[in-house]
Amino acid sequence: MANYDNGSARYGTTTVDRTAAGIDEGLRAHMLRVYNYMVMGLALTGVFALGTFSLAVTNTPTAYQVGQGMYLTSLGTAIFTSPLQWVIMLAPLGLVFFLSFRIQKMSVAAAQMTFWVFAALLGISLSSIFVVYTATSITQVFFIAAGTFGAMSLWGYTTKRDLTGMGSFLMMGLIGLIIAMVVNIFLQSSALGFAVSAIGVLIFVGLTAYDTQKIKEMYYVNDDGTVAGRKAIMGALRLYLDFINIFLFMLQLFGNRN
Repeated sequence: MANYDNGSARYGTTTVDRTAAGIDEGLRAHMLRVYNYMVMGLALTGVFALGTFSLAVTNTPTAYQVGQGMYLTSLGTAIFTSPLQWVIMLAPLGLVFFLSFRIQKMSVAAAQMTFWVFAALLGISLSSIFVVYTATSITQVFFIAAGTFGAMSLWGYTTKRDLTGMGSFLMMGLIGLIIAMVVNIFLQSSALGFAVSAIGVLIFVGLTAYDTQKIKEMYYVNDDGTVAGRKAIMGALRLYLDFINIFLFMLQLFGNRN
């Protein structure tokens, strides 16, 4: 009888171990899918940002000079000086809300397409950073932001600490940050602008770890392909926004202006 019990225990342990291994393998595949979507979104944003800049700015003198040896083409004039600039600026925000509220009713293919369109539109919107900042400083800050993001995302994935409390605190800080940014539009205070950028970096660095942990916790081994695909896209969107904000706030702090 004792031998039977021992055999059952060994069999049960093996089954649990195999189940846990299957879950771990599925989780790794899910997180890899999330990061792949995010990286492809960032690449698409970069391509559209550079492409738009190359079409919008020329070294041939025109009526609009935006920097030393930089002039706006007719496309650049439309994008940066006409009411179209507000459409380009607000369209990505509208797509974020659309995707967030409609994701449960969308197919995976439609959600993917919405995410790609969002990334492309944001790239067009961000093309102006190549006018404001030097290419060298943009590259340097990008790699600093990438290293910071990677370290915090890895910590969020591996830590055993529950980051829910930290996430709630950071969300309240984010609301305060948005209010401060709106106020500074009217005040134009360099000191407040510096504080907003520094606090913004800290908030989104923390949110990177928090969002990574939440994406990990949302994984469920029995999700079908559609549900898993939607979760991967929304996870990629959250991490994408974290990275973009870290990069932009760091650029405001450390970027060299043209």
